[in-house]
Amino acid sequence: MFTFLRLTKAMTSSSSTTNFTKMTSTVTASSVRTIANVLGTELKPCSFDPLTGYFRDGYCRMESIDRGRHVIAALLTKEFLDFTKSRGNDLITPRPEYNFPGLKPGDRWCVCALRWKEAYEAGVAPPVDLEATDTGALLYVNIDMLKKHALPITTNKTTNQ
Repeated sequence: MFTFLRLTKAMTSSSSTTNFTKMTSTVTASSVRTIANVLGTELKPCSFDPLTGYFRDGYCRMESIDRGRHVIAALLTKEFLDFTKSRGNDLITPRPEYNFPGLKPGDRWCVCALRWKEAYEAGVAPPVDLEATDTGALLYVNIDMLKKHALPITTNKTTNQ
């Protein structure tokens, strides 16, 4: 049996204060689906420090609630961070009100599939950890694009896990 913990932020319309709600759910092993990466094997974590993923669980996994499709596990570069900031998504500046630490080159992060594709087309796509990239990424980019920017499999293990 596994217990998952998720922190969610609830904003009240009458106040600017932020309340965090602890939500837990218990599931049995038989109810957990195996999530695959683009190589067809079990999805590996991207990063726990900084804690990434739409659900801030360390995984770049595809879920219908995530409209941004944060499914590509990337090793961030200055060029990519500058590019995405120029497109209106500042990943560099810390945002404590969203529990967001701000990112720097060398961090691993789950990036939006379409933003990665846009960066690829502009020549600034960051390297990709194929073992930590959800198979759902293939709905937006092809495997050859990802492989062209793939980190070597032997070095995909992060020190921040």
